[in-house]
Amino acid sequence: MTGPQSAATPVNAAAIPMNNVRPAAAPSPVKTTSNAKKSILSVDLGRTSTKTCVTRQPENVVFIPANVKQLAVEQVRGGIFESRMTDPLSDLWIEYQGKGYAVGQLAADFGANLGVGQSKVEDALAKVLACVGYFGFKEEVAVVLGLPYHSQEQFEKEKEQLISLLTGPHKMSYRGESVSVTITKVWVMPEGYGSILWSEAQSKKGTGGPDFTQLPVAIVDIGHQTMDCLMVDGFRFARGASKSESFGMSQFYEQVAAQIEGADSQSLSLIAAVNRPKGDRFYRPRGATKPTNLDDILPSLKESFSREICSRVLAWLPERVTDVILTGGGGEFFWEDVQRLLKEAKIEAHLASPSRQANALGQYIYGEAQLASAANRGTNPASGN
Repeated sequence: MTGPQSAATPVNAAAIPMNNVRPAAAPSPVKTTSNAKKSILSVDLGRTSTKTCVTRQPENVVFIPANVKQLAVEQVRGGIFESRMTDPLSDLWIEYQGKGYAVGQLAADFGANLGVGQSKVEDALAKVLACVGYFGFKEEVAVVLGLPYHSQEQFEKEKEQLISLLTGPHKMSYRGESVSVTITKVWVMPEGYGSILWSEAQSKKGTGGPDFTQLPVAIVDIGHQTMDCLMVDGFRFARGASKSESFGMSQFYEQVAAQIEGADSQSLSLIAAVNRPKGDRFYRPRGATKPTNLDDILPSLKESFSREICSRVLAWLPERVTDVILTGGGGEFFWEDVQRLLKEAKIEAHLASPSRQANALGQYIYGEAQLASAANRGTNPASGN
């Protein structure tokens, strides 16, 4: 964590689910006032989708496909003749410093893939500014993000890159509308840490869960590009015992695609089909005459992949850990099998709920705690990073 305060409580210091927004209406602009809660933007830079929110309500987390495509300004402006009432999530574009960027489904339409294998610092600016425009920030905003924790050295290097990239004033055109905003503060935490903040906040509501502040807990965030394994002991992030590895849902989608002629493992349609309920998992690659029923191939692949996940988790898991929080799209997708396998190893498993939104929500809670702490100290929350 990059901030000095605990965020155990808010003040006490991947397929893509349907967005809970009206498809034909843009969001109401955020009123940036002195109220700290109105000036926080949480951005979970997922490799399948960017999860972003400006509140701690799970239903208000917005999912934007992670595709980004840099284009000529004239190309991104091409849809400006359309009705402004069209869903911005299907036609999300910005102009920034003379360059055009298509984001999400629009970028996928232009041929952009998910960028598997790239650093998450790449395209982070375009994604964050797209979120700023989507939520209607006009003046100031503090941003909270997460990055994989491959090593302390790499994490600190990429953290500083993100802070340098994002902090300060930005002028852009968001879907043809001029926007000026200043990012006053950037916090960067290890990917997956938001889920323990969210889970602990829920336990404070009397949900009957364990007190994660008193336990040596492992967080296993199974994302698209990485599996992030974090050790948190009494709410202290254990740097030396934590790691991210380049293993995740992308390998699973590759295994699925290998069973289907013409399939693309980075196809948003394939990813969506895999994550739909049983009986509705049909995917037709471009050029195919009929769809493939994924129910015929998923069970065996899911079982073997779950065993691989569990094998990697147990090989890493510190001996003193008795509880594991599974999170991320993969945590939810493989929950039943992985929970059973961990139980066989006498490990108590918990699923962050909702797991796809948990990191973004926990990051938001962290931002709340930091701004509240700064306000209580009478300091400027925008000073330093």
